[in-house]
Amino acid sequence: MDPIITVDELTKQFRDGTTALDGLHLTIPRGVIYGLLGPNGAGKTTLIRILATLLRPDAGTARVAGYDVARHPAAVRDRIGLAGQFAALDDHLTGRENIAMIGRLYGLSRREANVRTEQVLQRIHLDDAADRQVKTYSGGMRRRIDLAACLIGRPQVLFLDEPTTGVDPASRQDLWQPPNTSTKPTNSPTASPSSTTAACSPKAPPPNSKTAPAAPSSN
Repeated sequence: MDPIITVDELTKQFRDGTTALDGLHLTIPRGVIYGLLGPNGAGKTTLIRILATLLRPDAGTARVAGYDVARHPAAVRDRIGLAGQFAALDDHLTGRENIAMIGRLYGLSRREANVRTEQVLQRIHLDDAADRQVKTYSGGMRRRIDLAACLIGRPQVLFLDEPTTGVDPASRQDLWQPPNTSTKPTNSPTASPSSTTAACSPKAPPPNSKTAPAAPSSN
């Protein structure tokens, strides 16, 4: 079976001269939780941004779900979910409305978006607060809604950038359960970068995960 993510000689240098990625090679198989570990500035978020088509590499190639991120970005986006370091939510909508809105943007029908919203709300144990405006949520609750929104489209690959920051221990364990449970098809990996202080630091990687050191950096 072909790997879900392949990276070959990937390089990225910023205008200030910082080399975030320097000839990175990486292969991630299907059906795993894969942790990228390293200190701040090691290039983890840069790599995720490239794989999510938000940033173009200077050299090298990267393929996600069989598609080159530079040549076929739209096809890649159709197959991934992304939760960045900060929750991207509309404070004036309820948690339920935020998730359903993302479902509609994924192209789901209104009925399917509502069904999927209920499924992911139950998954993150936030269905009891789903009808409150997000502006009333704690930081951890906001993060959980953000993660739920990433699951609604059943992505083949889910990218999480420090996903458990601000999340309580019980919910943290729930979030690391196998992501194919009622939310995504089988063989759907989760690529998750983290700093050494986050949930998947070198001392506490996600349960049953594979881990890799941070991408090479000039820092």
